[in-house]
Amino acid sequence: MTAFNAVRFKVKPGRDQEFLDAHKAVDRSWPGMRSANLIQTGEGSYCIIGEWEDMDAMAAARPNMIATLDTFRDCLEGDTDPVSGPVVLELK
Repeated sequence: MTAFNAVRFKVKPGRDQEFLDAHKAVDRSWPGMRSANLIQTGEGSYCIIGEWEDMDAMAAARPNMIATLDTFRDCLEGDTDPVSGPVVLELK
């Protein structure tokens, strides 16, 4: 069953481009990842949404996600806000 993860980030002032560049540099060929999109939700505020084949694929990619986070962690204010889960109802 398809799964999604979402992570909210608050970027330190003046560090947005560094944050975006770190995401551009990521190898996105992780097994089971269908798509990933980074959206800007406000000034210095972002959210990444990942779509996965299933929860197992997403869980297997966690070391890659953490390694990616480590490349730009210094750009962030505070902690990330991650959530994830399986699709329980497809609306469209």
